[in-house]
Amino acid sequence: MLQRSGWFYGHLVLSQADKGRMTKLTLIDDVRFEHYRPEYAIGVHETRPRISWTYLSDVEFKQQSYNIEIAHISPIGESQVLSNRTIVSTEATLVPWPLDEPLQSRQRVAVKVQGVSENGDTTPWSETSILEIGLMARADWKASRIVSAEQEESMEPQPEMLFRKEFDMTNTVASARLYITAEGVYEAEINGKRVGDYFLTPGWTEYRDRLQYQTYDISRFLKAGKNCIGVRVAEGWFNGRIGFEGGARNRWGVQNTLLVQLEATLQDGTNQEVISDDTWSVTDGPIQRAEIYDGEKYDATKEVGNWSTAVTEDDSKFEVAAWRPVKILDFFPNDTHLVAGYAEPVRKVEVVKPVQMINTTSGKVILDFGQNLVGYLRIKQVKGTSGHKITLKHAEVLEDGELGTRPLRDCSATDEYTLKGSEAVETWEPRFTFHGFRYAQIENWPENLPLVDSIEAVVCHTDMRKAGHFECSDINLSQLYRNVCWSTRGNFLSIPTDCPQRDERLGWTGDLALFAPTAAFVYQCTGILKNWFLDFSICQRKRDGLPPTVCPDTLAEHILWGLKIPLAIWHDVAVLGPWAVYSATGDVEILKSQYDSMQQWIRNIPRYNDSRTPNLWHPRVFQLGVSTTCSRIYVS
Repeated sequence: MLQRSGWFYGHLVLSQADKGRMTKLTLIDDVRFEHYRPEYAIGVHETRPRISWTYLSDVEFKQQSYNIEIAHISPIGESQVLSNRTIVSTEATLVPWPLDEPLQSRQRVAVKVQGVSENGDTTPWSETSILEIGLMARADWKASRIVSAEQEESMEPQPEMLFRKEFDMTNTVASARLYITAEGVYEAEINGKRVGDYFLTPGWTEYRDRLQYQTYDISRFLKAGKNCIGVRVAEGWFNGRIGFEGGARNRWGVQNTLLVQLEATLQDGTNQEVISDDTWSVTDGPIQRAEIYDGEKYDATKEVGNWSTAVTEDDSKFEVAAWRPVKILDFFPNDTHLVAGYAEPVRKVEVVKPVQMINTTSGKVILDFGQNLVGYLRIKQVKGTSGHKITLKHAEVLEDGELGTRPLRDCSATDEYTLKGSEAVETWEPRFTFHGFRYAQIENWPENLPLVDSIEAVVCHTDMRKAGHFECSDINLSQLYRNVCWSTRGNFLSIPTDCPQRDERLGWTGDLALFAPTAAFVYQCTGILKNWFLDFSICQRKRDGLPPTVCPDTLAEHILWGLKIPLAIWHDVAVLGPWAVYSATGDVEILKSQYDSMQQWIRNIPRYNDSRTPNLWHPRVFQLGVSTTCSRIYVS
């Protein structure tokens, strides 16, 4: 039986000839860079990426050395070998980048590996793995930051904005990349087709210090002649309501901005760029509210026809008068770093059907999806009159046979869809919100239309890969493992959070301090945790070395949580979090990168020394949920 050796797990692609000789072969599989999955190794910020691979063999293969080939791939697909060398090493996990020079912005390389055993046997060359570097320097960005001139500071939710730009491609496209981000959340379309399938991009970070951008391969979207790019931008975490005890708006800014840089290489070898600048237009979109806590309101009667497609002379659906010029803002301050990030994107990963329809004593209709999940409801098919409004309310529990919204506190978790109205069947799903729920109350569903078959739940989370699988003869223990996995998925959406349903959903440090070892054991979550640790260090630096209680730090000014008081467990995540990742992966770099953060926290612990019990936590320091008589904790 073929067995894998090594750290990573992946898929194997074999030729028919190899399949026939499979039991006689030792194969190299799953060559990858750092902790990136192959499909996400585009636009990364690692210029000297470490490389890993696994062996697939019916016998133990003891590596004595390996051959590695690295080739540069040009934008038009030409390949040039940069290095082909033999390295004497038994390591196959996170081995050093073999080239002397680091990779450069936009550089694309192909890597393949061949193993050599102690007795000189060699494996076949692995499949080629591709890595592409993003925009590493501010000078790489030529785009301007654009915004709607009419958007002002508001204490009420604002509608989404639609940005658009038409452009001509002078020749057939060989390859093209879209580099894009927003202060808010965005979705991009080119020629009427959605770009990528990521959810709630660019994700949640300490926006003033680290703003993530995404890189998309858009080669297939472009054509010679007229093209159009359109981008939806909404509030999200950036300036939507977020925090604690009701939260607050405009945490990181007032206006939602957009930054777009499209770079194309044509078949004739020439380059062409389309950037966000003052030639773009903007208008309000059909999403009237896009709140993390309160949900999304979509009014299909306000849809803008052909907003992301090039206008033709006879295009009656395009309303020129609806569009207005954008406003140009200064580029991001020097202390705001545009980064690719290390986490996998948030994605829609699973669909769950309702298992029961409940008619409550008050006359409400509730769908039960069988278990708690994180995501949203998708309306697959509905018909009705124009202006008819359907309301979807979400909760985790029932109380007295009705939807249990009390635990949500100041969080309505309500989506609304207003029908466009026609003979055609309408479909809809939210773009810029998510909910934690098992039950959904459906209000004002059109009569005489089936409900159970017309609505499904879409599960969303950071697209981590499971580290393995567990099942045993004890059904309760197996179910406990499945519960842990579901809980991890539900609370790892862009950042590790405390809960996905009520008016928090914050990166509480105490929660991760305790759960990080479990998370890193059941999922390959190094990317999302490494990303979060970087923001954690930023928050810690702003607090003079004392860790925050949540990250990103929405509670810096809170009367309790903003206090600079050392807290056991919460602040211990500075050490416990990176150590959990190291224990699960063996990657010492996570300790090196967070070592300064660890030291800062240790230096901030209030010490108590006497001749009998030296080097303790001071017993009179306030602790959350811990009496002073129980706070004499040893400090190493």
